[in-house]
Amino acid sequence: MEFNENQAIYMQIADYFCENILQKKWLEGEKIPSIREIAVQVEVNPNTAMRTFSYLQDKGIIYNKRGIGYFVADNGFEKTLELKKEQFVEGELPQMFRTLDLLRMDFKDLEKLYQKYRQKSHN
Repeated sequence: MEFNENQAIYMQIADYFCENILQKKWLEGEKIPSIREIAVQVEVNPNTAMRTFSYLQDKGIIYNKRGIGYFVADNGFEKTLELKKEQFVEGELPQMFRTLDLLRMDFKDLEKLYQKYRQKSHN
């Protein structure tokens, strides 16, 4: 995994978890890799991986079965969707609106581009 300097590493790992859940690679009730496995996989200190697990557990996305491991929560998909929407609306959307204004684009332009994107991604 390659990290960028603009976001804490544990949050970038959390994004990786969220992506796996939203793409249904990790299903609700399913065991996920351990802290140690994630630390080795993404080449970070186990303390950094632990911070990711704690963050996602606090958000209700994963839970720990003591002695067994971590699992995607029963409502983990919905919680992940809510979290990612909130992050998008608060973080990325304002920048996107500013860029649209600067480029004198409107939602009709954006809709056309989005339709092209969807066609390419479903082929």
